[in-house]
Amino acid sequence: MKTLQHGILATLLLFGATSLAQQLPQFTQYMFNTISVNPAYAGSREALNLTALHRNQWAGLDGNPVTSTFSVHTPLNNERIGLGISYITDQLGFENTDYVYGDFSYSIPVSFEAKLSFGLKAGFTNYRLENPDVNDPFFTDNFNSWQPNFGAGVYLSTNRWYAGVSSPRILNTDLNQGEFEALERNSYYAMGGLVLDLTLDIKFRPSFITKFTNGAPATYDLTAGFLFYEKFWAGASYRFNDASNFGAYMDYQISKDIRVGYAYDLPTGTIRPYTGGTHEVILIFEPRLVKSKNLYRSPRYF
Repeated sequence: MKTLQHGILATLLLFGATSLAQQLPQFTQYMFNTISVNPAYAGSREALNLTALHRNQWAGLDGNPVTSTFSVHTPLNNERIGLGISYITDQLGFENTDYVYGDFSYSIPVSFEAKLSFGLKAGFTNYRLENPDVNDPFFTDNFNSWQPNFGAGVYLSTNRWYAGVSSPRILNTDLNQGEFEALERNSYYAMGGLVLDLTLDIKFRPSFITKFTNGAPATYDLTAGFLFYEKFWAGASYRFNDASNFGAYMDYQISKDIRVGYAYDLPTGTIRPYTGGTHEVILIFEPRLVKSKNLYRSPRYF
């Protein structure tokens, strides 16, 4: 009986998520993967940045969402222009969506410490549906479609706080020419955060990100993190929406160039008894090849 309930629940989740599957994935460690949703972030780290992230959502359910991302971005020599490229692959059951996008940002100083960045994102979304049953009368062929899209964003920051708004996919694109529901939906993001010194060796960082998508419930992520001795991050988060969950994460600076992190989410709704939760790992490589004219590169917490 329990196995039957498990299968029924998994089926309902997958069918219920089908119309929303082409939304951009959400991440617990969003604060370390900002470029995936805001192109104005490109180059803001003041160094070459390579970030890889893997997320296994609702582990234990057949056909559960599995997402991997990879991004590279860097400022150019004049420090006002940032360039990057980001790749996201998202699998849900028999649906696969890949996003390949380039990022451009231009920054202007608005005070001695703050700069305002404007960003553009452009590229292609690939949607694939593999038919698991050749005898299914509704899906007689596999689908494989590439469609262009673009996005934009604004990012205001210092080395102590940041705020941004963006829409990484502006067009509502029909990915399969109306044969079934697979629409890339327009989403809007707002984000912000700051760092406060609690002691000489401990910093507190609250942050948030909100997401508004046409035809889908809004989501609100609130996160509180602590940085110890400029090496170890630990924090917790909560997501408010129709599938709320509690999360926790840890990040460790292995060397001056490499940081690794792990996050775990536990859903709070009816799905909780049927899944082992969500696992997310991140790897950040950031060689300290200082491009700034200044000899000292200020710490970056965002």
